[in-house]
Amino acid sequence: MAKVQNPHSPLAAAELCLLTLGDIPHLVSRLQLWTFALDYDTLEREIAEPLFHLKLAMEQLAASQTFRWILATVLAIGNFLNGCKARGFELTYLGTLSQVRDTHSHKPLLHHVCVLLLQLYPQSSDLHSDITAVTKAGKCDYALVQSNLTQLEAQCKASWEQLKLLEKSDKKKGGKEERRGAGDEEVLMSAEGSLRLRLPKFLKECEERLKVLRAVHRRVMNRYHSFLLFLGYSRAMVRATKAEDFCKTISNFSLEYRSMRQAILLQREKTQQRSTKEHSRTNTPFGRRKHQQTPTQESEEHYKLEEVLRTPESTSRLDNTLPRNRRRIADKQGNLPRKMTW
Repeated sequence: MAKVQNPHSPLAAAELCLLTLGDIPHLVSRLQLWTFALDYDTLEREIAEPLFHLKLAMEQLAASQTFRWILATVLAIGNFLNGCKARGFELTYLGTLSQVRDTHSHKPLLHHVCVLLLQLYPQSSDLHSDITAVTKAGKCDYALVQSNLTQLEAQCKASWEQLKLLEKSDKKKGGKEERRGAGDEEVLMSAEGSLRLRLPKFLKECEERLKVLRAVHRRVMNRYHSFLLFLGYSRAMVRATKAEDFCKTISNFSLEYRSMRQAILLQREKTQQRSTKEHSRTNTPFGRRKHQQTPTQESEEHYKLEEVLRTPESTSRLDNTLPRNRRRIADKQGNLPRKMTW
């Protein structure tokens, strides 16, 4: 509008760029098509990586022997405490093991589970290092993944429509456009033509890759539902349990289990080092002499008791260091029987 009102006024670079863009036909369609071609690989990766993490997470959980031992131990403890014979339990209960405490030592139930696993299965791992994909899958939003896949399919379909629109526009122009003779414009038109020739092949390839990605998404989600059924979930619970919530529950429990296991092993190591130091200290000649010369209080009391029991009352000796009781002697002399006269 300003160019029309002032045709002879010079324009800056920004105004010239906007004026050039305004002369391009179907600019919005061209930009959307170009954006789809540039961003397709990134958008596809944002969908494929969470699906790969979920698939690998299920494989790691199924192959983890430590995870099976933990489930079996928790089930056995639950059946013992409840007095029943349940065949399974909901996995969300794993998150409450650190909150339930016993009445004697006030230690969490997770502590006793770790102790039992270290005793029964010393070859067990810390679980968290075995299921790294579960932690990654717990950070994904699989509802958003499905939405992105649907949106990417819609963009691919819209790109076909935009390409057809551009081809139709070029056919209408035909050979009626005047050649301006500038070398740069000819190079630009040739580059645009080569890109236009590559776009149909690229969109067809994207369409095939999206079909494969849709099939992968369907199979991974079906495998996830089958995995929950294998763990004992009902069909209603399978439909209500999100993949990210399930993975987050397992991941958080694995972190708590690893921390508790490391604390128990560290305490055992400190206790063993302390007992080793005490043993080495008592094994030295000075330590053995000191240990023999300084009995404990309990041994002293036991020795005194044995001394009392070994000393009979009839053999009590007279202690010259104690003052004598003259009154008692006089009483004894006064109580002697007198001689009877007949």
